[in-house]
Amino acid sequence: MAGPPLHPGAWWLWALALGTAATRTTNPLLLALLIATSAYVVATCRPNAPWARSYSAFVKLALAVLLIRLVFAVVFGSPLPGTHVLVTLPEVPLPDWAQGIRLGGKVTAETLVKAFYEGLKLATLLICVGAANSLANPTRLLKSLPGALYEMGVAVVVALTYAPNLIADVQRMRAARRLRGRPDTGIRGLLHVGLPVLEGALERSVALAAAMDARGYGRTADVPPRVRRTTNALTLGGLLGVCAGTYGLLTAEGGTYGLPVLLAGLAAALAGLRLGGRRTPRTRYRPDRWDARAWLVTGSGAAVAALLTLAATRDPAALHPGVIPLVAPTLPLWPAAAVLLGLLPAFISPAPRSPTPRSPAPKEPS
Repeated sequence: MAGPPLHPGAWWLWALALGTAATRTTNPLLLALLIATSAYVVATCRPNAPWARSYSAFVKLALAVLLIRLVFAVVFGSPLPGTHVLVTLPEVPLPDWAQGIRLGGKVTAETLVKAFYEGLKLATLLICVGAANSLANPTRLLKSLPGALYEMGVAVVVALTYAPNLIADVQRMRAARRLRGRPDTGIRGLLHVGLPVLEGALERSVALAAAMDARGYGRTADVPPRVRRTTNALTLGGLLGVCAGTYGLLTAEGGTYGLPVLLAGLAAALAGLRLGGRRTPRTRYRPDRWDARAWLVTGSGAAVAALLTLAATRDPAALHPGVIPLVAPTLPLWPAAAVLLGLLPAFISPAPRSPTPRSPAPKEPS
């Protein structure tokens, strides 16, 4: 028997930790290992649900981002010096006020490799976010949000579930038209498929609005003005502290104050959200429990992020391969082993297997 489903917040924390690890390196081998880790966990733990099919869309989006980054490097060039010229494009002269921008000219291998490293890092981050979307149930995640974020969470959940339902409607309509022998491609087919899909989406929107109104969505409780002002000050100050602390951690000059400011901002923001939850009192039916498996999944992602951050500090050359001069990237052993810690969710929280139907017993001859 499969255990209870994992808390959706654990999946998001695990995926965001892998994305944080991806931001600490430009080594394509480590980034490919992070992508393979997230793909294996998604293939093992993804449930059979419409919202769980978004991983392939995020992979396609990541490939498009990588391709666009390479195209920009070719068209707009780069001030990065290079000696390995691959092709020389016609250069468009620009006015003096556009100094630093170049259209066309020499395309070097150093420029393309650097653009590939940067694009792959962003693509890995998008794929990690796609893994969280495929593994975490958005409806159950909405139940776990604090009361202050409930209305915003409803909007996000509706937006996240709209696209999979729309894709399913398009596939169903196209299959129905093919069975009737009618065209489902081209402008004519698109019109005949698009109108029923939009009509169904409008009917679902009206039904959702009626259901939300019947359940009293949007009701707020009366709170004293002093509590409301304190809530706004804590939330705004906490978010500013998180931004300042994150900026400090990403820069070399802010390494001393980054972490304390980030922790103080998180504490203030959480306190503000806690106070803000008094305005939207609501009950939870069967709330998700944060059990030992959720701690293990979150800890595995946090360990990957922490170890890669430590590796980037101790051995930056291994995690950031050189471009000038061009050197082949190598796979550092212990950072690669740290990335493999992210595979732990595949073994402790696999997807529940559907029961195999039993074949009927043979009848005895009369």
